Amino acid sequence: MPIQTVPHLAEIAPHQWDALLPVPQPFLRHAFLSSLEDSGSVGGSTGWQPQHQVLVDASGTPQAALPLYRKSHSYGEYVFDWAWADVCHRAGILYYPKLLCAVPFSPVTGARLLGNRESAMELLDLLTADLAERGQSGLHLNFTEPDADALLRGRDGWLERIGCQFHWHNRGYRDFQDFLDGFTSRKRKQVRKEREQVVAQGIEFDWREGHQLDEAEWDFVYACYANTYHVRERAPYLTRSFFSLLAERMPEAIRVVLAKQGGRPVAMAFSLIDAQGLYGRYWGCLAEFDRLHFETCFYQGIDQAIAAGLSRFDAGAQGEHKLIRGFEPVITRSWHYLVHPGLRAAVGDFLQQEHQGVLRYIEAARDALPYRQDS
Repeated sequence: MPIQTVPHLAEIAPHQWDALLPVPQPFLRHAFLSSLEDSGSVGGSTGWQPQHQVLVDASGTPQAALPLYRKSHSYGEYVFDWAWADVCHRAGILYYPKLLCAVPFSPVTGARLLGNRESAMELLDLLTADLAERGQSGLHLNFTEPDADALLRGRDGWLERIGCQFHWHNRGYRDFQDFLDGFTSRKRKQVRKEREQVVAQGIEFDWREGHQLDEAEWDFVYACYANTYHVRERAPYLTRSFFSLLAERMPEAIRVVLAKQGGRPVAMAFSLIDAQGLYGRYWGCLAEFDRLHFETCFYQGIDQAIAAGLSRFDAGAQGEHKLIRGFEPVITRSWHYLVHPGLRAAVGDFLQQEHQGVLRYIEAARDALPYRQDS
């Protein structure tokens, strides 16, 4: 079957792409990925050049695909390989461009080998065989799901890397208080105090779906999102039009909570949702309020997940401060195929040591969880 390199997802019908997804996770849907492209958040001079690999049958119908990008830097990936690039620079080895199979700016575990798995692995093998000829240093798959891990583990040339995130798991809680009852007394009081401090500032919360926000409210959402980058003197990854396009193409998957004081919005958290989970993505505030971040990004999301009967809440990458609020450490995985044999050997040695360090870190993190021993 012929293989196509697709630089614009608009060249594939949405229903054909989405038919390849094992589960309809919002980040992999045609609507999400095409909104990134059509809004200019990827492509152009962003350093994220779409090069999706698609294997089609005789009728031109996609049978397997990889969401793939040619990268000229490592920004927006959340699996940090800056040290690898620096070593290559000092040794006179080109590290960029590289190929990345991932969802831009979204450190969310999910399918990366779409459609028929054997065919998707064939795509991977063809790509790795051609890396050197194309002048690309390697191929990377970030935040893979267990099925892909099983296929890649032990495969010649592939290096496994683990990381840690913190997710909240719903154990059949009736409401937030039922969840909180599983905490130790001291931790329970701490959370209650944080929530009371937000209420005392006169702040209320308004949850919306994607179709329930007008363009002026999307302007506010974007201003909050962009401000989280501006305060660090960085440019935001996403453009303003991305949010409008996404609201048009998949409004049912969008959840935005607006924090309001005196009826005026002062902060927001943007999330996506599917049948199993809530995914907190972006947050922002245009003024400082005590404890508002914890309430808007964590406690409101937990309330929403319980009310919707969702099994988990992924509130984003990193953040040890999530531990004392009931988010548990989980292992994430990525896979790396590096062309240069010396680099591959050095990174392989490093990853073995890092692997043990991450496991020790996760074990220590579990000791910081707020739950009672009998819960």
